[in-house]
Amino acid sequence: MKVLILGIDGYIGWPLALRLLERGHSVSGADNFITRKRVKEVSSDSVLPIPSFSKRTEDLERSMKRKVRFHRGDVSNPDFMYEIISGEKPDAVVHLAEQRSAPYSMLGLKQASETMYKNTISTMNLLYAIKDVTPESHILKLGTMGEYGTPNIDIPEGFFEIEFRGRKDTLPFPKNAGSWYHWTKVHDSNNLMFANRVWGTRITDVMQGVVYGTRTSDITSDDRFTRFDIDEVWGTALNRFCAQAVIGLPITPYGKGGQTRGFLSLEDSITCLTLGIEKPPEKGEYRVFNQFDQHYSVGELARKVKEVYEREYSRKAVIENVPNPRVEKEEHYYNPESKKLRSMGYKPEGNLEKDLIRIMEDLNRYGGRIEKLKKVIMPRTIWKKSSGITH
Repeated sequence: MKVLILGIDGYIGWPLALRLLERGHSVSGADNFITRKRVKEVSSDSVLPIPSFSKRTEDLERSMKRKVRFHRGDVSNPDFMYEIISGEKPDAVVHLAEQRSAPYSMLGLKQASETMYKNTISTMNLLYAIKDVTPESHILKLGTMGEYGTPNIDIPEGFFEIEFRGRKDTLPFPKNAGSWYHWTKVHDSNNLMFANRVWGTRITDVMQGVVYGTRTSDITSDDRFTRFDIDEVWGTALNRFCAQAVIGLPITPYGKGGQTRGFLSLEDSITCLTLGIEKPPEKGEYRVFNQFDQHYSVGELARKVKEVYEREYSRKAVIENVPNPRVEKEEHYYNPESKKLRSMGYKPEGNLEKDLIRIMEDLNRYGGRIEKLKKVIMPRTIWKKSSGITH
């Protein structure tokens, strides 16, 4: 199968390329390396050292004897999008090439507008390029469980049955995003669904939970590391907690710590995406996957990091809740559904405790890099400017 990965240099894109190559697929990719630049804008860097993309592909050719055809450019440029779709004529396109940070989108008008424009326009460009050039191609788009928000009812996979004033229908589940970034993902989902309705485009819309981990079965040596961010803009809560524990800083959940989200390991994320590629939707089908294995509150994650670190390193770790810079519910109901991938044969292999041990082992080797970045771990991006914190 010919697979084009948009955003191939990223945390998900690079290990996905390795997995697909290992399974015998032909892989091409596109990237403009903007994440590397944006991370530097907030005085941060990947804690795990990652080589340039050219070095990555050189190492790949030497070790696997496989090549990745690479296109450098911005997918929010329609000419570039049409060029790569016309040149590659892929069976499947994995769209990962969007600004991926909620805090970055909340920094100010410039970042909010850039996120809103670049993310939604890149998806529109892809939809039209596929319609005009390779209408049989399958688009697998990475969305987020954050599109749903935290409703006080169970969360289905995309659609639900509703009865109102004596009439019933099956409708898209309402979205209630919590940042400008998350709203762009909602807009993407709406546009994907509409393109499917009017053009019959094959689409898999993946509502992905928070991904954790430093390695997959394809990343067994340092020269294949994917990036791992720990700062308050680009890193996840779990990334920050592990880094804080490793260098002896307090582990800092935001607010009450009851914010609950779906999580899955990097290994399982790549397995899910590979399954979605290798078992594409039927012609004219639009499908939604909720992609996560377990859901945890940030308070539970903080306690688990503390427990694992203290046991493995025989040193004390401290948890200190800090004021929440975000506008979000800190205690809420959360029960999302995730059945479709399992019905296709997916069997999760991730184990939070084992993965935490491996993450800490990798981070401990680069403690000096964490020390240099510790000033950017604590929150500086405030959703709502006010004299106090709203809970």
